[in-house]
Amino acid sequence: MSSQILSRLPQNWWRGAVIYQIYPRSFMDSNGDGIGDLAGITEKLDYIAGLGVDAIWLSPFFKSPMKDFGYDVEDYCAVDPMFGTLADFDAMVAKAHRLGLKVMIDQVLSHTAESHAWFQESRSNKTNAKADWYVWADAKPDGSPPNNWLSIFGGSAWQWDTRRCQYYLHNFLVSQPDLNFHNKDVRAALYETIKFWLERGVDGFRHDTVNYYMHDPLLRDNPAANSKGMVDVPAVNPYGFQHHVYDKSRPENLEVMRELRALFDTYPNIAAVGELGAGAETNRLIAQYTEGSDKMHMCYGFDLLSSKAEAKYIRNAVEEFEAVGKAGWICWALSNHDVTRAATRWNMPEQSMEFAPLSLALLCSLRGSQCLYQGEELGLTEADLPFEVLQDPYGIAFWPEMKGRDGCRTPMPWGEGVRGGFTTSSRPWLPIPPEHRKRAVSRQLGRAGSSLERTKQFLHWRKTQDLLIDGDIVFHDAEEPVLAFSRILGDRAMICVFNVSAAPAQYNLPVQATALEGHGFHATLSGQTLNLPKYGAFFGVYHL
Repeated sequence: MSSQILSRLPQNWWRGAVIYQIYPRSFMDSNGDGIGDLAGITEKLDYIAGLGVDAIWLSPFFKSPMKDFGYDVEDYCAVDPMFGTLADFDAMVAKAHRLGLKVMIDQVLSHTAESHAWFQESRSNKTNAKADWYVWADAKPDGSPPNNWLSIFGGSAWQWDTRRCQYYLHNFLVSQPDLNFHNKDVRAALYETIKFWLERGVDGFRHDTVNYYMHDPLLRDNPAANSKGMVDVPAVNPYGFQHHVYDKSRPENLEVMRELRALFDTYPNIAAVGELGAGAETNRLIAQYTEGSDKMHMCYGFDLLSSKAEAKYIRNAVEEFEAVGKAGWICWALSNHDVTRAATRWNMPEQSMEFAPLSLALLCSLRGSQCLYQGEELGLTEADLPFEVLQDPYGIAFWPEMKGRDGCRTPMPWGEGVRGGFTTSSRPWLPIPPEHRKRAVSRQLGRAGSSLERTKQFLHWRKTQDLLIDGDIVFHDAEEPVLAFSRILGDRAMICVFNVSAAPAQYNLPVQATALEGHGFHATLSGQTLNLPKYGAFFGVYHL
């Protein structure tokens, strides 16, 4: 059966899908408390469906002390009151489905909040029923931590607990103790929480830190990294000084992937995407975690989430994955709630409204599925926030060399007013910068040539192009700033050419192609010579 036919089967809706990521705190506030909520998301679902995307992914909305803004879960089966109720969630899912949108939700399984009932019982003593549900270890004879493992948020990954007089593992914040996935009761309990949401009609999951589930039971020290910067952390963070072979990405993790997939397959048309972060081994892991039909449906790494606008870099990143992971499936992204927005990272803040449609068209032309982060369609830049308004513990800890993640988490600008149409409160949880209000939905919606309308035009056009959804990918040689590749399906092909700079560029087409229209980009073809305007693109079809 051809891949073209396979992609149209209901269970394969995720292949080549465009997924719109929503950060609930910052999307739309329906009750005037300055924080986004589920009812606000429901209110704006028509806008999302109008973009031409296939699914939404919600960052965590579960009950939480919010020390890491929902990625510290206190109750996996409850909505935090700041976001609403289970009835609000059900209403959101129902409306999304009426609009033809799939609903994916975050699953933070590697760790919980310290306030979770499981951890409270586990820490109470060494003999309780959940004593082994988290990763506990005795101190060394000198009282120091069990090994040299480090937390991504800085310092040791071990925290002393005076109740048990032992250390517990936390790969992230001290308040986020790691669950012990070597304990099958832990896994069974987590799978029950997944069933809870499957029964409520979700269509899939985004699995946070999917390679952190298993740890080395012998607690061996990590070796030093061959070179600093093996992982996507700031240079000021010592986490990058280690080669993380024992605290994450363990071979045993594949057993968990298979158990999760077996659970998903008991429900119709479910899809899961795993987050794997960055590092030299990421492509190999994506391949391992997605090959075959018994693990994750797709995974994404941070290769394009940390890149700059260089055609060579993008080509290398994609080709490196294709070389090892062609049998699997990748989900590409340029921005999310953890990284500097692409318009700023690629040094395009002044031209962001011209750059955004080009970058998203490029992203959505790559082989794989794609995640768009809220506001990308508007050309939003990274907000530059002063220290006194920061909320992110990561930024507070590493200020001023690294300002954290608040700059990409500011509220969605729906309108031009000081509150951005996001809230009626005079104090939104993060400020909305003036430059974002100039790019508000109200200013762009229905305005020909705006970043929003061009993004919508391209995404709707893309839905009609099976080559962009199913085709294999082969790159063509091109000089900076031009990126060129073909998507190939059977004997048909589409060549895609992008100018990732603010200056015009020329490119000699290596094939004779017929230009396609309707995608919103303009280029001039004279013979085989293609003239691309700044941030221009060309799409043409040909036969092999």
